[in-house]
Amino acid sequence: MKKKFKVAALGCRTNQYEAEAFRTQLERAGAQSAQKGEAADVCIVNTCGVTASAARDSIARARKLAQENPRAALFVTGCHAKEVGEAVSERRILVIPNEKKEELLSELFPKKELAGFAIDSFAEHTRAFLKVQDGCNSFCSYCIIPYVRGRSRSRSLDSILIELRGLLARGYREVVLTGINIGDFDGGEQESLASLLRAADGLEGLERIRLSSIDPEDVSEELCSALLFCKKSCPSLHLVLQSGSNVTLKRMHRSYTRQRFLEVVSRLKKGCSDFTFTTDVIVGFPGETERDFEESLEVVREVEFAKVHVFPYSPRERTRAALFPDRLPQAVVFARKKRLLQEAQERAFSLRERFVGREMEVLLEGKARGRTANFLPVRVEGRHLKPNQMVPVKLIANDPMSLVGRVA
Repeated sequence: MKKKFKVAALGCRTNQYEAEAFRTQLERAGAQSAQKGEAADVCIVNTCGVTASAARDSIARARKLAQENPRAALFVTGCHAKEVGEAVSERRILVIPNEKKEELLSELFPKKELAGFAIDSFAEHTRAFLKVQDGCNSFCSYCIIPYVRGRSRSRSLDSILIELRGLLARGYREVVLTGINIGDFDGGEQESLASLLRAADGLEGLERIRLSSIDPEDVSEELCSALLFCKKSCPSLHLVLQSGSNVTLKRMHRSYTRQRFLEVVSRLKKGCSDFTFTTDVIVGFPGETERDFEESLEVVREVEFAKVHVFPYSPRERTRAALFPDRLPQAVVFARKKRLLQEAQERAFSLRERFVGREMEVLLEGKARGRTANFLPVRVEGRHLKPNQMVPVKLIANDPMSLVGRVA
């Protein structure tokens, strides 16, 4: 009987890529994915600890898998692995630290020659995430990631392109280049993110390529040019803000200012009027005043992000910010989160409204939903629609969640 497995990933796109790499290795080793309701012999949880909420979710997911699969070998890895291993005490768990993550399956198949830690598909996704970098050197005052992921390191350009060609051969039209701090990418040999984009741009079969989140200081003129002039590069970017206040950004130990953020936005919008942005914002950082918060609101109003991910500040052990005084009351933090989300939703609606009446290509992620190249969500009306189709769509309306379109 073949071994049955379950793999769970929490958190970022990098974690999702790594979970897919585990699935690929397991399948090539002869194991099969357990179906819904079927017990597994092997369970892997790729944990996240970036926020207290993510940490709790990681523990809950591991505990649930342990209870539902009592005879399974349960591995936990990722950024909250040690804590999950301690918390899920009702059974033995194998904890694999991040730095040994790619060797995890050698614990299970010690005598078997395993496939490399890479992917050729992305289960249940029409776009594939491709990890090109890991680790971080920034040590922002609120962030635990450099301590649990280690220092920045990049994959070679050649290995990335080989894996990308494999994804294209499997029919993927859109690929997202991801990493923990993708702006640090150097290809192992003084390559740049711009050179990676240009190399990918020439691959046959690729229709769209995106970058995952990046900090403003890492968006150089060379990268701006690649984003604007590579034919396959999508006119959208997840540009990380965290705060619109220079005072707060300095306390966060971020390496850019509000002005630098807006300069990058202006440069890309000037080069392409359809260019859109998504971002992350932390509210309630220790010492954040009402004026600091208002400055974040001002940036949200000015940029009109397609999507804003809002996080209430979450103290993490071992970070400097966990020791900062002037912690805000939770009622204030969550009131600010609510206000910012409301503002972000209104501005995103206003952004989408400008595209009503246009005809744009939509890559379908489900039978009746998809996204434009500039990452606007669209609910598509039409017959015979299938995921992973690229269809021309007439945008006819805008609702609170997405544009509405009809196949042209």
